[in-house]
Amino acid sequence: MITEAELARLRHLAATMRWRIVTMMGASKVHHFGGSLSSVDIITALYFRKMRYDPNNPRWLERDRFVMSKGHSVPAQYTALAMLGVFPVEELSTLKRLGSRLQGHPAMHTIPGLEACTGALGEGLSYANGIALAGRILGLSYRVYCLIGDGELQEGQVWEAAMTAAKHCLANVTAIIDRNRLKAMDEAACSKQMDPLPERWASFGWAVAEIDGHDMAAICNTLDWSDGQSQPSLIIANTVKGKGVSFLEGQAGFHNAAIDETQYQKAVRELESALAAQGENVR
Repeated sequence: MITEAELARLRHLAATMRWRIVTMMGASKVHHFGGSLSSVDIITALYFRKMRYDPNNPRWLERDRFVMSKGHSVPAQYTALAMLGVFPVEELSTLKRLGSRLQGHPAMHTIPGLEACTGALGEGLSYANGIALAGRILGLSYRVYCLIGDGELQEGQVWEAAMTAAKHCLANVTAIIDRNRLKAMDEAACSKQMDPLPERWASFGWAVAEIDGHDMAAICNTLDWSDGQSQPSLIIANTVKGKGVSFLEGQAGFHNAAIDETQYQKAVRELESALAAQGENVR
């Protein structure tokens, strides 16, 4: 079981990540605020507790792999990698600049720590399956974690990949759905109905758990649960788009948009207040 001290550390790291994400994006430039912020607690638990990962050797063969299928949320992954020391934190400010290594979607050939080029939604789980099968062939014991947006569940390739993982008994694959229920312009359910989601995935041969995607204890304990499954595992993480910034929360309009200077300053104040509160908890 995870200790209260460890939970306090992880919550502080998550608060730091949210502050860094918003400050790296800044004002008056279009960015994916909503999905980046909703995924922070999941990514924090993976990189700072769960995954077997050496930031000094991001190509270590035995490392656990993380595939950001919802590629537009890669700023959250960049932030985690920078905080781990894979590349300088100062480089975060170059996000989406011409010539920057930090592109708006994962480009694995430009920067260490990325396992797949994603962003054409629906492809990430297929990548994860391939990486898992390669590990089996090579006799390596790593795990593969794949973060999927609930909007991209409308892509048929996701369900083809779900069948493939079950057919090959890829117990080293854990998929996590960042279920913030919003996509680019409206609710994820507006186009195609995905419910009942747990039963649907279970019918494809997956072990399924559903949690609050901002409850750090639940995230960590459920990731541990996934280790003991004899089949691929799915974690449905119910989240809030734009989590941590009041005027961004639950707003589809900030999926990919700019905030003005006044909004930016408000966001920074809120995040700094949350960070200070978490700092007290750590002490």
